[in-house]
Amino acid sequence: MAVIREEKRPIASGEDVVTVRRIVREWSVAAGFGLVDQTKIVTAASELARNVLHHGGGGVMCIQSLNDDVRRGLRLTFEDEGPGIADIALALKDGYTTGNGLGLGLGGARRLSDEFAVDSQPGRGTRVTIARWK
Repeated sequence: MAVIREEKRPIASGEDVVTVRRIVREWSVAAGFGLVDQTKIVTAASELARNVLHHGGGGVMCIQSLNDDVRRGLRLTFEDEGPGIADIALALKDGYTTGNGLGLGLGGARRLSDEFAVDSQPGRGTRVTIARWK
């Protein structure tokens, strides 16, 4: 699988979350995604960027354009150095929240993605990687 291009963006404010959504939309259009797939990856990116900001205290998003000779896709990695997630399985359950939200962000992002991985340990931050393919 070849990484065609890559860009990193900080997530330190609400404006950065808006920027993440705009960038992911632009890259998904460039990758040839239809409107439904664009909406799915932008929604997942928005949820994960908000998590980085609100739960992780800020962090970074890395977006990669991918090509594996059969299909094109986008891979997004969100990283923070926040408190981490003590129980990932619980955090993925709909309705579970440590904040004031509905508890749909992490599980929703998983459902909206073709690939999903989360790596987190208490005190060491969190990394969530998603991919969507065309």
